Amino acid sequence: MSLFKGNSTFHERFGSYLLLFLIVSLFCIFSVRLWYLQVYKGEFFSQKAQDNIQLRQHIYAPRGLFLDRHGELLAVNEPSYSLALVREDCSDIQATLRQISQWTGENHADIVAEFDRGRTMVRSFDNQIIVSNLSFDVLTRIETEAPYWPGVKIVVHPRRKYLQDEILSHVLGYVARANEDELKSDPELHLGDNVGKQGLEFTLEKILRGQKGLRRMEVDASGRVLHEEVIVSPVSGESVQLSIDLEMQKTAYELMEGKSGSVIVLDADTGQVLTLVSAPGYDNNEFVFGISHKNWQELLSNPHHPLQNRSIQSNYPPGSIFKLVMAGLAYMDPETRTSDRVFCAGTFRLGNRVFRCWKHHGWVDMTKSLVESCDVYYYQLGDRLGVDRISEFAVGSGFGRVTGIDLPHERSGLIPTRQWKMQRFNEGWRGGDNLNLSIGQGFTLTTPIQIARFVAAIVNGGHLYKPSLLIDEKKSNPEPLPWTEGARSFVYNTMIETVEGERGTAARLRKKGVVVGGKTGTAQVMRLLPEHLEDDVEAVEYWMRHHGWMAAFAHTEERSYSIVALVEHGGSGSRAAGPVVKAILDFIYDAPRENIAQ
Repeated sequence: MSLFKGNSTFHERFGSYLLLFLIVSLFCIFSVRLWYLQVYKGEFFSQKAQDNIQLRQHIYAPRGLFLDRHGELLAVNEPSYSLALVREDCSDIQATLRQISQWTGENHADIVAEFDRGRTMVRSFDNQIIVSNLSFDVLTRIETEAPYWPGVKIVVHPRRKYLQDEILSHVLGYVARANEDELKSDPELHLGDNVGKQGLEFTLEKILRGQKGLRRMEVDASGRVLHEEVIVSPVSGESVQLSIDLEMQKTAYELMEGKSGSVIVLDADTGQVLTLVSAPGYDNNEFVFGISHKNWQELLSNPHHPLQNRSIQSNYPPGSIFKLVMAGLAYMDPETRTSDRVFCAGTFRLGNRVFRCWKHHGWVDMTKSLVESCDVYYYQLGDRLGVDRISEFAVGSGFGRVTGIDLPHERSGLIPTRQWKMQRFNEGWRGGDNLNLSIGQGFTLTTPIQIARFVAAIVNGGHLYKPSLLIDEKKSNPEPLPWTEGARSFVYNTMIETVEGERGTAARLRKKGVVVGGKTGTAQVMRLLPEHLEDDVEAVEYWMRHHGWMAAFAHTEERSYSIVALVEHGGSGSRAAGPVVKAILDFIYDAPRENIAQ
């Protein structure tokens, strides 16, 4: 009996100890776990708990608008919808990405690549944009099914809309999604943001963009918004009023339909740009929506290069337009008189080479050489003046360097020198190079904006203004032409004679009640064989035809204009570019509107 009782006591004690051990062990486990959750991971779970009831979202700032000089809207904003993913809320990312591909019709591999590209740039609890610019049909479907896919969000933000399509594509440029380099270099940008890529959208990016705001929202477990408040209000980008006259721009673009080239109109007294057309243009809205690979390849392979801003980025031989520079230099040369005559028999021989003029002019003085555009006169002038004097004077007159217009990637053209040729070709300068330079051929290259700026200086008293695209931009201090007043006045009056004279090559520009001066230019692209010299332009293969220039000014007591047209492969300047400039003059002075440039 006593033995049995003793055994019972031992088992009771063992059970009590075991129970106590288990209780202590559980207590220790819970204590460690509580310490882990509340102390070691306390801050993490506190933030996570807060995130479960509070969300923060960026409020996109509307981009600044573009308006023309009369207040006509050129670029606006409209609502755009993007699909975003919050990785932290998504239970199965791969399945969700497959579903996004089904919703949008985008290739699954592209969706995955976009997700992988952005995941390192966006925090796990923020919206990561996967697909932008959702169509209304796709948006409706996603909104219907999104509640069954945790982490899928619809984000609303402003999207750029260009109201004039191709007409202003090279002036305004376009916006598109920021790339990785842009995102890394600018902390204000986030994945899915659009930034200016070309044109004024690029150069004025900082003032057009504005600043994002921030919204805080309280939500319940199902994601329903219970309360929201704006923590930081967004600041809209500044709107920009251009100096461009929209109706004049439209007119110029229509005149260039089916042609490649440029049309520029400047207010000669201020340097403001009233028209800047590069033809052909492109639809800049395609880039906002995300241009397709097919359309992008079509743009790149187009032989007329619609993405090229010909007004500032294309270099052309100036042809006979350069004779204006030569005449200014010759007028200031103490050994040259305007009355000195040269006999033009249609050719000029230098050594064994024969340089041609476009016709037999007979006896030619400086005035007649410009009015009738005689090459032989300038061959002899160039042979005597030499490259050193010509190049220095041309650069001082605004050629061979950028004008400073507020558009990206402006090219400087080329005024050749002895040093340049040696570096470029490892050859010395030759006599024939002087002759080609004197008539704006050979190595000489210029841009239409340089020609327009130069002609403006001829009519405004000798002031080279920076071409301005903004109506409120303060007029810059002009750079003076390195010309005497006598030289400028001579060229000014001779340009008028080129329009008003019986044999002037720009006679088609005559305008009653307006002082108009002009100069034609036919820039040789390649040397034609003798049997083709007299052919009609249509008989010559397009890419072999000469470029056609017309540079003009128009002056009344109220205002002066510089007008330049270039038609690529158009043949002679008078035939190809002359009608374009004439139509612009008719628009300025005959359109039923007052004070076009006010």
